[in-house]
Amino acid sequence: MLDKLIAGALQGIAAPGRAASPLMQVVGSLLSNGGPCGGLAGLVQQFQRAGLGQQVASWISNGTNMPVSVEQLTKALGSERLQQMAASAGLEPARFGETLAQLLPECVDRLTPAGQMPTGGVEDPLAALATPLRR
Repeated sequence: MLDKLIAGALQGIAAPGRAASPLMQVVGSLLSNGGPCGGLAGLVQQFQRAGLGQQVASWISNGTNMPVSVEQLTKALGSERLQQMAASAGLEPARFGETLAQLLPECVDRLTPAGQMPTGGVEDPLAALATPLRR
């Protein structure tokens, strides 16, 4: 069921004339240059400081994405931030954490299709995520 939610979230942002779901709006904000982490680069730094550099590096590279657990997300982002994001997405914190743990690696992977961080970050992550992969 979680896989269907993630697939639907990513597909829903590409639907013409359809607004992104609250979940994807929260994820987009997290990855945006003006977001709470300071964009994709800031998010990567937070994961590195939390000892999760290997995981986040795998999401950026062209290889297989390493998983991240809810506990690791909490360590990197903080439980208060995750609770606020869950409320904004309209999900229970546990469900939001599970969903974000599955969705975030895929989103970072899609925002770094050449296996490198985009120069200048990502101004509109939702538009970038809606673009088909070109790997």
